[in-house]
Amino acid sequence: MFDRLYEKDVAITGIGQSEVGRPSQLSAMRLTVDACLEAIEDAGLQREDIDGVACWPGDNNNGDSFSPVGPNALKNALGLQVNWFGGGYEGPGPLAGIINGTMAIASGMCRHVLVFRTITESSTRQHNKQASALTNKTQGRDGSFAWQWYTPFNVLSAANLIAMYAQRHFHDYGTTSEQLAQIALTCRRHAQLNPKAVYRSPMSMDDYMQSRMISTPIRMFDCDVHCDASTAIVLSRRDVARDGRHPPIRIEAMGAALNQPWSWDQISLTEGAAFDAGNMMWARTDLKPKDVGSAQLYDGFSILTMIWLEALGLCPRGESGRFVEGGKRIALDGELPLNTNGGQLSGGRTHGLGYVHEACLQLWGRANGRQIADHQVAVTAAGGGPLAGSLLLVRD
Repeated sequence: MFDRLYEKDVAITGIGQSEVGRPSQLSAMRLTVDACLEAIEDAGLQREDIDGVACWPGDNNNGDSFSPVGPNALKNALGLQVNWFGGGYEGPGPLAGIINGTMAIASGMCRHVLVFRTITESSTRQHNKQASALTNKTQGRDGSFAWQWYTPFNVLSAANLIAMYAQRHFHDYGTTSEQLAQIALTCRRHAQLNPKAVYRSPMSMDDYMQSRMISTPIRMFDCDVHCDASTAIVLSRRDVARDGRHPPIRIEAMGAALNQPWSWDQISLTEGAAFDAGNMMWARTDLKPKDVGSAQLYDGFSILTMIWLEALGLCPRGESGRFVEGGKRIALDGELPLNTNGGQLSGGRTHGLGYVHEACLQLWGRANGRQIADHQVAVTAAGGGPLAGSLLLVRD
């Protein structure tokens, strides 16, 4: 099906992350620079070595809290001389920066690409509670296409859209609120071991069930927590990556396919684009789901994590509820440790790159108090609805 799998020529060599604040007193640019300089140093490189910059979605959102810093601004702030840079909203979701940066290296345009994702939704919501409402996006990044068709019908939040996915999963597969709760409860337990996590206090099933209903059957604790943070990843050509400070983490396979309508309501409500991305990723490797030692899967809303478990073949289709029931399988000492830093539900909405950062920490054995058993293969995935990207990572 594929003549050559170019991503295998690319590896992750360094990672960085700013403070995770709710809110932070630092500017968006300061958070970004902190994360990027840490990632460059972690890779054993100098700024002069970086010849590519990528992020998602870039500054096409006019610098608001969803994307306050783009590649151009960062390039100028760090004084980088690059051969390629890129951003832009349309793509396979929050991992698009890594996917695009990988392709830039594989095509020979760059040797080292700095990928970052910055978000400042917490500080913005202090003075604008509606900052994340879909009504604010109708005239912004998607005014010509998607959101204009939803807001007239009082779809004012992403929770309204995601509730359709959860309701359909409940209807088709018999999924229960108690099963869905295990995603939030597991993330909270893991977050207690992460000093950067926003929420570190214990949470019980009763706490979950008594939390406010946001959009049936989505409760408050099914929704990720806004924060201010930046995460950065250094991608390097694999042959030069071997000279870095850490064993290269090879990008074994990528998934970015979308074979359905780009629409939150007309796409399959039990699949989204996650199944398309998952199928593509596994078609590009000889590894199998049984080889995966940890999974860092998008939990912008709990139901999306369950859909990703099925889409990536980590459990049978329709059985994610039973797979996570009780939480033992997805615990730090379980057969498939999940969202080991607390995910976005409790760790903070770092929006995509936080999962890659955590996967690398675990693969390198640097996760300190939450470190799981030694393993060589991890999977990360981010996105919901028509946005979906996945990465299979292997420590050399």
